[in-house]
Amino acid sequence: MDSGENIQLMGTWNFTRCESALHSEVEALRWAMENMLQHSPCQSFGTDCKELIAMIKEPQEWPSFATELEKIETLQICFPEFKITHVPRARNQMSDFLAKTAGTFHRELLFIGCSIPVWLPRPPQA
Repeated sequence: MDSGENIQLMGTWNFTRCESALHSEVEALRWAMENMLQHSPCQSFGTDCKELIAMIKEPQEWPSFATELEKIETLQICFPEFKITHVPRARNQMSDFLAKTAGTFHRELLFIGCSIPVWLPRPPQA
């Protein structure tokens, strides 16, 4: 639950590698937005990637991502109060762990839920 007593969903998908880490961040946000439309009334998204937030705020400054950002802008219309915030990696360890773990799977892995499923390894305790 977040501070507003709302259940937070997390998810991971080990999609095919993109041409850059930033392309992967954009693709991950698109995937999350599409899935939240189906699974949750979520309006708020978090990322540890400051560049992604800059891209969403000023898409015209990122012409090499025009196609990808156009998809994000189209999805934003479906979220009346869309918000994306920076979450430092230190506060986002579970999501970071899920992303890294998904990358080790040799088969397709898709997961959306409120907690890590039992069949995924547990993150190391800090």
